[in-house]
Amino acid sequence: MLDEATNYFDEINDRVKAKFFKSFEKVETGLKGDWFKHLEDGIWEFKERDSQKFYRIFAFWDSTQEKQTLIVGTHGYNKKSNKTPRKEINMAKQLRAKYYDN
Repeated sequence: MLDEATNYFDEINDRVKAKFFKSFEKVETGLKGDWFKHLEDGIWEFKERDSQKFYRIFAFWDSTQEKQTLIVGTHGYNKKSNKTPRKEINMAKQLRAKYYDN
């Protein structure tokens, strides 16, 4: 995960972290479900919730390595509506560009 995603992840409660870890493992083994959604232009979001909030971590696939594809988490936020805000998708794209520039 990039720093922005790590910072977000560190702030959420342990129960939600455990849910995200399960989602990460599922995707790593090739499984996809409604908890991992393609948004646009190679940007994906991991989706989890508890009784109070909806949590999102944005990600993209880095296929530049020969051996293995890597999923890179860009950042996270607490979702309040059904629609993903455009600014969050744009931030994920900007962080992806920054990742490739480095």
